Amino acid sequence: MSIWWSLHLRREAASVPLARRLLLGTMETAGVDPDISYDLSVALSEACANAVEHGGDTGSGSASADYRVTAYLDGEKCRIEVADSGPGFPARCGRRAPAPARSALAEHGRGLGLIEQLADHVHFRNRPGRGAVVSFDKMLKWREGALLKVS
Repeated sequence: MSIWWSLHLRREAASVPLARRLLLGTMETAGVDPDISYDLSVALSEACANAVEHGGDTGSGSASADYRVTAYLDGEKCRIEVADSGPGFPARCGRRAPAPARSALAEHGRGLGLIEQLADHVHFRNRPGRGAVVSFDKMLKWREGALLKVS
């Protein structure tokens, strides 16, 4: 069995905990190990916060009002994508947007690095004229008797 869902959310701070709760509820129901669920939910929160803060079209004066979150739980892996319609990652980032070096006490700028620490694979990509996508995946561990556990 596999589970996937996709949300179109408004670029508002209140959307971040909504996406996080849906992911946590899905993983709890499926039987994913709580530590893995927590790591993925924090990574999702950071990706959503980035889309809320940076995901609008700042060039035209009419900011896009939404972003998309898609999650796939299939077999031994969970893959999450957060797509916005903003200006994308800076050109200097190339195919992978390395997280900028920031002080541990800095209030902003640590989210992408945190995602890289919490997930097994992370990919940052620009969609010219259509925004940016942060996608990440993590191998799953299961509780005993989990619904989706692969034997």
